[in-house]
Amino acid sequence: METSLGSLLKILPPVDFCCVYGSSLHPNNNDKSSMEDYILGVSNPQQWHSENLQMNRDHYASWMVSLGGAKLITNVADHIGVGVHFNPFVSWNDKMYKYGVVQTDDLVQDMLNWERFYLSGRLQKPVHVVVDNKEIENVNLVNLRAASSAALLLLPSKFTERELYAKICSLSYMGDLRMLFAEDKNKVKKIVEGQFDLFRNMYNPLVEEYATKQLLRLSSCADHQMTISQDCSLSATSSVVSSLPESVRIQMGMGLAERNTDQNSNKITIGSREEAASRMQKVLRHKVMISSARQAVAGFITVGAVHGIKYLGKKMQKAWKSST
Repeated sequence: METSLGSLLKILPPVDFCCVYGSSLHPNNNDKSSMEDYILGVSNPQQWHSENLQMNRDHYASWMVSLGGAKLITNVADHIGVGVHFNPFVSWNDKMYKYGVVQTDDLVQDMLNWERFYLSGRLQKPVHVVVDNKEIENVNLVNLRAASSAALLLLPSKFTERELYAKICSLSYMGDLRMLFAEDKNKVKKIVEGQFDLFRNMYNPLVEEYATKQLLRLSSCADHQMTISQDCSLSATSSVVSSLPESVRIQMGMGLAERNTDQNSNKITIGSREEAASRMQKVLRHKVMISSARQAVAGFITVGAVHGIKYLGKKMQKAWKSST
């Protein structure tokens, strides 16, 4: 199955970066009706959409094409949405696709700063990279380290490997309005169980790194997963918080380092671990709520009412099944 991932690129203009995400990566996914989801990084979205309109006009809502074309498409993405334009329900080669187009620089900045915490959250979960980009690969290591730190802050002193991945996975859903009525309530659990080995490949080097710094202690379980204990002292908490993006630390009220005589000092004053966790959770929840609301509005505008209702209907059906 993996060999076919990325095949949609054959009919699209060239891209700087491409990854496939979502249920396509589940080794046990047999739902042939599910869409294959892509994130495409391009240097100039307006120019890319202009080329794609020549090649695949039918991928876009007809009213957007006739009213403003590529310029309108990018303006809606940037000023109403969170910088990414999605074309869902693209039918090609007997399969359905959805692809999101974002400026590569914007993707890099979101992974570094979590300003929008939208695609950066997506890349904290397993993806299959089809078109590699060295800058994105390097920056995503920073993103994964920050996600690990955020999860550790929200976890107790002892937890399992599976609980760590579930907490990382849940970060980008905190405050997501879709989770209230239009998402599978067991989504996080299903993602982690379906992609456990992929999560391990992504995060094991960081877990080992924290263990080397003596922030974590690792022991093995009977079911081949680790049990992890963490140092919850204020000094360890300070070290964990220092790996969060600066914008998050500033909004937590912990962004101003004690610089004293050492200009390069990165020491952060922490009142208590509970307070740090609570503040961070509040910051992330707010970011996700704003981004998910903006992207939902942009999505309804760009795909049109018929596709929008169809997409929401599928999501609500999953939510209904999971709650019953």
